[in-house]
Amino acid sequence: MPEPTSTAAATLVAAAAAVPALTAFGVPLGLRPDLLVAGFSGGIVAIILLNSVPSTGDTWRELVRTTLRRMAVAVASSLTAGYLAPLALLLASLPESLLLGSAFAVGGGAQHVLMFFIQRFAGKSAAAGGPVA
Repeated sequence: MPEPTSTAAATLVAAAAAVPALTAFGVPLGLRPDLLVAGFSGGIVAIILLNSVPSTGDTWRELVRTTLRRMAVAVASSLTAGYLAPLALLLASLPESLLLGSAFAVGGGAQHVLMFFIQRFAGKSAAAGGPVA
């Protein structure tokens, strides 16, 4: 008969390896915190190194606007990586070990990809006579 401590230790090790999903108001969002952090890091790298959100002026209003825009881009990059990185790995049939690296890459390129789709759909709705946001 195995000792009870060995099965309990195995359960604790398996539970520690599983990454919990985030919930908001009791609704599971399907987001993993490690992917959100990797996407946020990729967004920060894109903002700093690639200057994806350039400053528009030196007045305090423009600095506040730029700061808020940069914060919004970092959050959008994080959420985009949290949802799209697992989907991209699933579609490409890549191993699980590439998940964090792909979340970082998705977070880094999220602003350019999102801006492309926003401009494309805004252009289609303007051509069709629909409202433009």
